[in-house]
Amino acid sequence: MIVVRDPRPALNPSALMGRVIVACRDAIVAQEAYLSDLDRAIGDGDHGINMRRGLDALAAEQHRLAGMPLSEAMSAAGTILVMSIGGAAGPLYGTLLLEIGKGLAANPSAGIAEVFQQAVVAVARRGKSAPGEKTLLDVLYPISDELMNNTRLPLLAGKIQGFADMTIDMKAMRGRASFLGARSVGHMDPGAASCALLCAAICRELAEADVA
Repeated sequence: MIVVRDPRPALNPSALMGRVIVACRDAIVAQEAYLSDLDRAIGDGDHGINMRRGLDALAAEQHRLAGMPLSEAMSAAGTILVMSIGGAAGPLYGTLLLEIGKGLAANPSAGIAEVFQQAVVAVARRGKSAPGEKTLLDVLYPISDELMNNTRLPLLAGKIQGFADMTIDMKAMRGRASFLGARSVGHMDPGAASCALLCAAICRELAEADVA
């Protein structure tokens, strides 16, 4: 019998956590100016700066987070983002991670799709928003649907930017952009853009590690 061995070294959870954090930070750093340009068109113009600050703070704690159980690491990462990103984005991103951590702690055997779905609902509740209102929820909800439908991560990674692109034709209903009314149409939501960057980076790293 011929045994074919996988040439790739096994990746432990701590190393994977570190890789995901670095990939997310790199994605934001590369597009910091772009995110601020998007925000300048319909907001304060500081979304890229705020996201960079949050991901820098997360990267600074990557070794501590990597040493924690996943549920605790997600909750701790959520707290870091709440405290460091600022503005409206901090509480929303923080809530997402905090709720994922809470879901994993409450039911360690739950699938990531189920935990993620519940976390997205919590983000919507926190932001008092819904899909179609030109926010990061217009990325999170489609991702949740794809995960519930067992879409493979490499395929999902390629779809995510399209979800953010759909906000271009939406009228903003929440936040500072909502003051522009119809003038917000024609601009991508910066929160949706940063969310797409982060989620695509995470999907790619998990896919490369053969997670799900």
